Order: sequence, then structure tokens, then C-alpha cells
Amino acid sequence: MLISAIEDNGSLKRAAETIGTSQPRASKALQEAEELTGQKLFHRSNRGVRATPAGECAIRTAKTILSQLGKLEQELSGLSAGTGTKLRIGTIMGAVPFVTEIVQRHLRRYPQTSVEILEDTSAELLRQLDRGALDLVIGRHSVSAAPHVYDVVAFHDEVLKVVANPAHPLVGKRRVALSDLADLRWIVYTAAMPMRLSLEQEFRHAGLPFPAVLLETRSALTTMSLIQGDHNSVALLSGDVAEFFAGFGMACILPVHLISKSEPYEVITRRSHDMPDQAMQFISELIAGAVPPRASGWGKPDLSP
Repeated sequence: MLISAIEDNGSLKRAAETIGTSQPRASKALQEAEELTGQKLFHRSNRGVRATPAGECAIRTAKTILSQLGKLEQELSGLSAGTGTKLRIGTIMGAVPFVTEIVQRHLRRYPQTSVEILEDTSAELLRQLDRGALDLVIGRHSVSAAPHVYDVVAFHDEVLKVVANPAHPLVGKRRVALSDLADLRWIVYTAAMPMRLSLEQEFRHAGLPFPAVLLETRSALTTMSLIQGDHNSVALLSGDVAEFFAGFGMACILPVHLISKSEPYEVITRRSHDMPDQAMQFISELIAGAVPPRASGWGKPDLSP
């Protein structure tokens, strides 16, 4: 608890207050932890405390333990109340329509299961997975600085599509070239995100400069709101999300031929961590519900990337 609180607060004094102890006792406990591990866990200065590489490892483990204890308490309470277990899923935006379809299928089989779905970037979801706050992530492990700590199965190719307001003047054309869209305002993911990198690559292949004036967002809802407000703007979305919004008449998919291949969606779990039965069952359903980009399967959660 102390190690986790130090990371959360950046101060030994505030960490001691958080866990309800005195600063001298917290300092002594930290010293004992460092003696026990044989590693210096935090650098201390007048500006607070900063984790060493060994400390970062200790923080990840501490948060995982605390999260698992919290989950144990929650599941035991659920069993006592007859409310079942909880499944915690992290997903990137592009996979949301696919993931929610599998969630609904899973809940029809296990109606007593509670499900928490967190949508964010792969980098943030992996941080939450490291802390034990998620059971599994649907995203891409390549963004991690330590991809070797995960078990990964690629299961669904992502197709990218360009969307526009239904009143856009290019809607209804049989073919639209990227050059036709070069001067329009693009709604894009923030820099260094896989979808943004794919769009930049498309412009390079076409010999066109990447648009300088952009609207940047990580939110599909924000993207759709912006599309609704400007008939001339366009956006790049995953095919699943584009089809979802087009099905409700909120956007139209422009017939733009894109040559870039996006990385497939992956289901990611922590290596060497026991997986709850509910999570294993959900993963099996997830993979069975997709056409995998390459031959793969899911047995025990010890698959190599």
C-alpha cells in the first residue's frame, strides 16, 4: 500500500497520510522494503520522491496485488449476493463495435456477469493492465516499451475508411482520390497514433503534403459531432466504426482507395498472470467471432507475441 501510495502522491509525507500512518513509520517501512529487495526503489529529494527502475517494477507489482485483492473482495461479495463476477475489458476506439457485439453475446450466456468497458488509447490501456485494473485489452502491444511482458494474439484486421457528412459534395461519386481531399479539413487522431501514422503514409505515397490545419481528437463521438457541423470536413476511421455510424445515417463512407495496412487488433493479457475463467471464456468468444489475420488460437494464456 505504501509503495502504491508513494507513486500516486509523489511524496512520502502525503503517501503516509493516504495510508493512515506517520511519516517516520512510512520512511522506516520503505527502508525495510529496500533492504528486503536489495534494491533502491525511490530517489528522494526536496522535490519529492521518484521511482528507480526497480521501483517501477515494485509499483507495478504492488498495484497488481492491490487490484487483485480488491477484485477478490468484489467477487466474494458478488457470490454472497448472488450477483456473479465482473469482467474488466479495455478497448481502443476502432474495436468498440466489434467488442460490444461479443460482450452482448457473452452476457446472453452469462447473464450474472458484470462488465466494465474502458475505451482509451493502447498505451493508456496497457498501463491500466499493468496495474491490474483490467483483465484484458483489445489494442496493440507495439506501443509498449516492454512488449515482452504480454501474451498477445492478433485476431482481427483493421480496415481504414474515409468518412464525410452525408451532404458532402463528393458523396455519391464512384471514385474519390486522396488529392480531391487534400485541401479539406481533416479530423484525425493525435500524432504518433497508428491510425494517424497510416494517414500520413497515405499522403506520402500519393506525393501530397500532409494537411497542416487539422482537428485532432481520440473520440469517435467528437469526430461525428464535428462531421455533423461541417459539411466539408472528412475523417479517417476504422472500418467497423465507419460502418456503424454510416448505418445510422450520421456519415457516409467515401470511395477512397487506401493502400496502407493498419496493424490488426490484438487481445493482450499479462504474461504469467492467472486469468479468471470469465476472461478466458470471453477471449475464446472474441477470437471465434473474428476472422483471424493469421493462424492463431487461444489456449492457456502463455502465447508468445
